[in-house]
Order: sequence, then structure tokens, then C-alpha cells
Amino acid sequence: MDIFDITIVGAGPVGMFAAFYAGIRQRKTKLIDSLPQLGGQLTALYPEKNIYDIPGFPVVKAADLIGNLEKQLQTFPHTYCLEEEVIDLKQHDGYLELTTNKGAHYTKAVILAIGNGSFQPRRLQVDNSDVFENRGIDYYVNDLMKYAGKKVVIAGGGDSAIDWALMLEPIAEKVSIVHRRDQFRGHEHSVEKLKDSTIDILTPYIVTGVSGDRELTTVTLQKVRSDETMKLAADHLIVNYGFTSSLDHLKNWGVECTRQAVLVNSDMSTSIPGVYACGDITTYDGKVKLIATGSGEAPTAVNNALHYIDPEARRQPGHSTSFFPKIQG
Repeated sequence: MDIFDITIVGAGPVGMFAAFYAGIRQRKTKLIDSLPQLGGQLTALYPEKNIYDIPGFPVVKAADLIGNLEKQLQTFPHTYCLEEEVIDLKQHDGYLELTTNKGAHYTKAVILAIGNGSFQPRRLQVDNSDVFENRGIDYYVNDLMKYAGKKVVIAGGGDSAIDWALMLEPIAEKVSIVHRRDQFRGHEHSVEKLKDSTIDILTPYIVTGVSGDRELTTVTLQKVRSDETMKLAADHLIVNYGFTSSLDHLKNWGVECTRQAVLVNSDMSTSIPGVYACGDITTYDGKVKLIATGSGEAPTAVNNALHYIDPEARRQPGHSTSFFPKIQG
């Protein structure tokens, strides 16, 4: 039985950085993710999205951030288990057992870095919307140039919807954004840029219909609390209503959770001994959900997990500059 020191569940940016930091501590580390590639939601959903909250980067494309994290990880010979979904966790004397759809994994400590959990996009609930999926209706944007010279309608009022609209403005023939409220939920700076752009802002409207001959050509809108409707010519409708996720599997393992997050202590420990968590999956008083926040929580989770494994291991191991000469030499 091959027992690892640390097994990280979730290979998004926070899980990747946690694995890198575990490598700095020279620990035998495994990374498990249900997706076929590293990067989590950034790779699967937002590879072209610009990110603004990474220290030292005024702006960085999601795909570039993941690429840099992959290069960083290559410093260490970690084990990767992709396209594996963890379905059970059991405690044994001296180790933990994780069961996935492909088999069992054994580890001294677990770090959960699963973002918002297993996710699915909230789909458009109008007649025939399923017919136009990948024929004009998109829930993910993997290639910005797909929309070059096209008429694009974006449905949603959060940061992602606003970001897509602003990024597509110089590429598409026309961009419209549709939100059911007059006020957007995005950051103030992004909302101000939206208002100063050439993007057609349609509020308060909801999408009530889609039509076309095989490919999407028309989106129907209805004004909220009104019978007023309008039709937009559209080559693409990007639906950004958020995602649904479930933590039921974690609760079944005995992990104490709220409706949407895992409760952690200041050392990032969960209610199960040897199981730690970091990133968006966690909650505590004052929690702010940012990649930058999760990246700071990752070393805390790793160091305290190692202290759990070996009480002689230091929680404060020093700066990275003191480790790399030894590692690279």
C-alpha cells in the first residue's frame, strides 16, 4: 500500500499552488481532480478570461495563469490523478483512504481545494434552448475569436458577464448585455467601464425566447414586470447565470459544512482530523473569495497538515528562498 504524505483534492489554481508548496516542504504529494486537465474552472470555463486580483500581475489571462502554475509544479515529481472523482473518504489508524471512480488512494493528510464543488452551469430555462446549445447558445467561452465579427448577447449581471462583454467589445460586431435588474453585481470599476463602453446595456430584461433555423438567429427579451418585449438579432447568446454545486458528498463523509462551504479553523483544519481545506470551498468569519486569498490559505493548510502528520514539523518553516538552494542543489 503506497501512502502519500499529502493528497490534494482539486487541481484548480489554489490546489496547484498547494501542491507546489508541499513540494517546497519536500513531501510526497498527490493531486486528484475530476477534470481531464489541470486548472479547474479557469481551464474548463474561463480560459480566455482576464484576472485582476493576482499580486504582481496588473492583468493575466486565466490560461496563462494556469500555464505558469504548471511550470511551477514541474519543479517537483508529484503524482497526478486526473478524471477521477472522489466519492468517499474513510479514516484508518494512521492514514486516510480516498475512494474515487477509479480506485483507492492512501494518504496521511488530505487538503480539499475543490472550489465551489462539483459544478454545472445554470441553464437557460426557455423553450428550445437545449436545441441551440453549441449552435449559438454557449455556457463556456473557450475561444474569444469564435465571436469575431458576430452579434453577441450576454445574459447575466455578475463580474463574469461584465468581463466577457468588455473583452468581446473590440472583437464582436456588436455586444449586448441583458440583466434582470437595473443594478449590476460586478465590481464598481468593471461596471463603470461597462457604462463607458459601446456595449448595449439592456435592463431590466430577461431572456424569454430563442429561435433560428438550426443555428441561433434571434433572442427574445421581456421587460421585468411588464408585457413589453423586444427581439435582438444574435449569432451567439452567452448565458452567465452562475453555477450550481453540491456539498452533499462532503457532509456524508462527516465534514462540517454550511450550505455552500466547508467550515475551517484558523489553521485550515476541518471537522475531520487530518483533513484540511483552502480556497473558495472554505468559510470562516471575514472570508473573502479570491484566488489571492486561497493562494495564501494553501501554505497554511500544508504546514498545519504536516504538523498534524509529524508534531515535530514546524508550522513556520521559513521563507522559500531558504528552501530552493537545497532543492535545486
